[in-house]
Amino acid sequence: MKPRFSLAHLTVLHYSPPKMIELAARAGFDYVSLRPIALGTKNEPVYPLATDRTLFNNTKQALQSTGLKLLDIEMVRIYEGVDVTHYLPAFEIAAELGCNHVLTTVQTTDEDFAVEALHTLCELAKPFNLTLDVEFITWYELGTLTQAESVIRKVNHERCGLLIDTLHFHRSHTNYDHLASLPKEWFHYAHLCDTRGPTPTIKEDLIYTAREDRLFLGQGDIPLQKIIQSLPDIPYSLEIPNKQRMHELGAELYVKQCLESAHQLFNEIL
Repeated sequence: MKPRFSLAHLTVLHYSPPKMIELAARAGFDYVSLRPIALGTKNEPVYPLATDRTLFNNTKQALQSTGLKLLDIEMVRIYEGVDVTHYLPAFEIAAELGCNHVLTTVQTTDEDFAVEALHTLCELAKPFNLTLDVEFITWYELGTLTQAESVIRKVNHERCGLLIDTLHFHRSHTNYDHLASLPKEWFHYAHLCDTRGPTPTIKEDLIYTAREDRLFLGQGDIPLQKIIQSLPDIPYSLEIPNKQRMHELGAELYVKQCLESAHQLFNEIL
């Protein structure tokens, strides 16, 4: 199968959804992955597609005119006291834009609460034909594949999936045989990037790399081929934010080189 690639919003988060879609189309991507649910991080651009109808209409028009598809939206966070019905407007706009997947993270140590919340989210997402795909992030409370597997098995819902991000996979020292042993139906898409050097031991350094210093595929130490060969045939979202290189190359050339590195990697695999 021909590999299919999405441009992840974090790669060019300073671009609004309509402009990002046009950028991705010019570079040759198949999909985009949007972030209409703000995380509330410092200086984070906010794109409230669920409440800003002009932004929503412009985004929908950009998808239609370019022919790109919306692969997923992010990020649904499960944390202590969250009212998961708060995410319903995001599910509605995602479905209207033709999306099928929602990136989900867990930021609580209460596994029972996380399981209950995630099961409720899956039920809420069912009418919209959306999956909830759990990503383990190295500095979050749910930060390993083992933890993610435990939650997903307990949720036991056909709408609950698992998202592998190669950065977090590599930095959590996950076992490849463990990955290969998991049910293939759990995987709907994955995040690709590269990095080099030892894993930081300080949370702030982990966050810095993830948000501002990822590398093109093949330029780091992550055994990407081994991870990809453990996964079924799924689309890959290129989440490769790199503040310095973006500044040096400009967004147009930068995202093209992101995609070129992905095609080169898959040409070696296939």
